[in-house]
Amino acid sequence: MDIDSLSKKSKEILNTSDSLDDLEIAQRSLLGKSGEVTLLLKKLGSLPAGERKAAGRNLNILKNKIQDLFQKRKAELKELEANKKLQRDSIDVTLPGRTGKRGTIHPVTQTIDEISSFFTSKGFSVASGPEAESDYYNFEALNIPEDHPAKDMHDTFYLDNGDLLRTHTSPVQVRVMENNEPPLRIICPGRVYRKDSDLTHTPMFHQIEGLLIEEGTSFAQLKGLLEDFISDFFGSDTEIRFRPSYFPFTEPSAEVDIRWKKGWLEILGCGMVHPNVLEMSGIDSKKYTGFAFGLGPERIAMLKHDIPDLRAFFENDMRFLKQF
Repeated sequence: MDIDSLSKKSKEILNTSDSLDDLEIAQRSLLGKSGEVTLLLKKLGSLPAGERKAAGRNLNILKNKIQDLFQKRKAELKELEANKKLQRDSIDVTLPGRTGKRGTIHPVTQTIDEISSFFTSKGFSVASGPEAESDYYNFEALNIPEDHPAKDMHDTFYLDNGDLLRTHTSPVQVRVMENNEPPLRIICPGRVYRKDSDLTHTPMFHQIEGLLIEEGTSFAQLKGLLEDFISDFFGSDTEIRFRPSYFPFTEPSAEVDIRWKKGWLEILGCGMVHPNVLEMSGIDSKKYTGFAFGLGPERIAMLKHDIPDLRAFFENDMRFLKQF
């Protein structure tokens, strides 16, 4: 048995294996069921008795040596493959990172926040209330009795239990007046609902209404506040006009227009709180007076950003929304 030659051959084929698969094949060719070392071990019985013991010892030494060489080379090849993978999949940490697309605040929400910020800076607090309201808070407490023709101004969604989806945020003002003593300064931003749907109306839209109740409040004070707001929001050179109007819950009442492009556009309604509304809310109308105003953030946003169709705010078209 030429064990020395087999030992050299084993070392060479194991050390020159370039991959784990080649190394497994080389190992099986030596120590597998039909491997060269295994076959020699099977032939030990045919050797003369004097040679058998030494040959068996040398073959076992060779077998252990091959196993050690195999494990060593296997570790080397694994490390080589890992290094190749690192190089192939390496990341250049000096490259700029990939930035994901970021959303923005919806333009209507931006407008509500901007309007609210102005009035809170003037001492107004923000109030909210339920969107499903009773007829009393939505109409009657606002000087709109059951048979009042002003109800025709509101195309209302009625619920099965007799309540309704509020048509304005004025019910919030009533609830605040009922539960708080004057002086009061609040704004009431929120969703409201009416059966309208066209280029300039949607069944759900937003309103911001304001209320101030104090001693000695005047229409001049209301006018000055709204002029300051319009100047702040649209610019100091914006032309403004007040026109007499009618609302059941204010007297006197007015609508406010701004000159926009080639004409006048109405942007909000306002007036002095009707004494009946104060009395129904438990406020002494002989001691306190107040004013209220209301505007639509969607319309304000359309004017400011020159948006022709109100429905764009609700269609979730990313091409439109990403502009803001």
